[in-house]
Amino acid sequence: MRVRFAPSPTGPLHIGGARTALYNWLAARGAGGRMVLRIEDTDRERSTPENVDQILEALRWLELDWDEGPLSQNDAQERHRLVIERLLEEGKAYRTSATGDDVRVWKEIHGADRGYRGADEREGAVRLRVPDEGATVVHDLIRGDTVFQHVHLDDPVIARADGSPLYNLAVAIDDHDAEITHVIRGEDHISNTPKQLLVLEAIGAPRPIYAHLPLLHGADGAKLSKRHGAASVQDLRDAGYLPEAVRNYLALLGWGDQDDETIISTPDLITRFDVSRVSKNPARFDEQKLRWVNGRHLRELGTQELTTRLEAFTGHDGLGPAVAISEEKIQTLADFWPLCGFFYDGPSDDPAARERWLDDGGRAAVTEARAALALVADEQWTPEPIEEALGRVLAGLEIKPKQLYQPLRVAVAGTTVSPGIFETLAVLGRDETLRRLDAISA
Repeated sequence: MRVRFAPSPTGPLHIGGARTALYNWLAARGAGGRMVLRIEDTDRERSTPENVDQILEALRWLELDWDEGPLSQNDAQERHRLVIERLLEEGKAYRTSATGDDVRVWKEIHGADRGYRGADEREGAVRLRVPDEGATVVHDLIRGDTVFQHVHLDDPVIARADGSPLYNLAVAIDDHDAEITHVIRGEDHISNTPKQLLVLEAIGAPRPIYAHLPLLHGADGAKLSKRHGAASVQDLRDAGYLPEAVRNYLALLGWGDQDDETIISTPDLITRFDVSRVSKNPARFDEQKLRWVNGRHLRELGTQELTTRLEAFTGHDGLGPAVAISEEKIQTLADFWPLCGFFYDGPSDDPAARERWLDDGGRAAVTEARAALALVADEQWTPEPIEEALGRVLAGLEIKPKQLYQPLRVAVAGTTVSPGIFETLAVLGRDETLRRLDAISA
């Protein structure tokens, strides 16, 4: 098996493109085949080196490697020109100056469902001749056979008047030259497929097997866009998702096997993935579901590996103790600092929390807690003795736990959200805890 991922470098790698890359990669790795990376960069204005770098960066972050490339479609233009000349010489293509208006007039005369047929004018754009008889059948692993009757197909334009190739010719020739056996791509390319097959037939080349993937929609059923949240791979990376979790979730957007599992490791995906089991229906990208999947993968890392990743993500060292008491509460790497940043940056500024919990009653509770905690020796400063000391405060004041723990939390963290209060105080340390409690009483 030889597959290819062929993005156009017109911006960051969209999530839908990432899924296409993943499916190609899984298919190749599962079959012991090869994946070719081809950059379709014939649009020189939009295909900038920066955009190419963004695609490569996204693939590398996703840990989707390739066996050949990245190839530049633009570099193959001379090969494309030679094919165009050959088709013209053999009478399989012709030049015409017909405009869009000319085509509309022709269809008014011959019928709207009749494919346009032009005359050879020896100049102008190049069109491929389509026979009136017969049909081109697209064999699709996902959708079955789709029949395109030739009588309804226009003679497609395959090159501009200056001889530069257009997309459908370039793609067909590039796939042939790279010996691609399986073309796995989005369903938005279905209408291009018969044109590419006609090009391959005209040069006597074998046809690959196709699999057209359903498009991605947002959770609301509309076509996926930035308004649904993350739109690119870099967005997901910056939002603190793990590459293995993203691979897991993207694989399930339209595909599943008989076990109907949700959390699947990448080695298992490679073994189990079968593109023929991809659904024809649009899949819905739901970032809340991705967060859940990511949380599961995150907790499977273990504290040490999670700490390593969090230190790389945040740019801070020495996070181990805070990670150990917070890993059950976070779902992405980005969740960590809002939850635990107060350990390192000092209490956050949450006026609403202070107003609610540090009124006269809350300050009185903090004062009592400070006195009880001061009796805990430094060598005993662990969650259990801290809990016992605060338990005595609760009993003495005859108040509910929330009436003590929330004022304490606001005093040391600045907000009402933190890891467990006993573990928080233990990690913060005796001296720093007492200092922050003193600041509230001052």
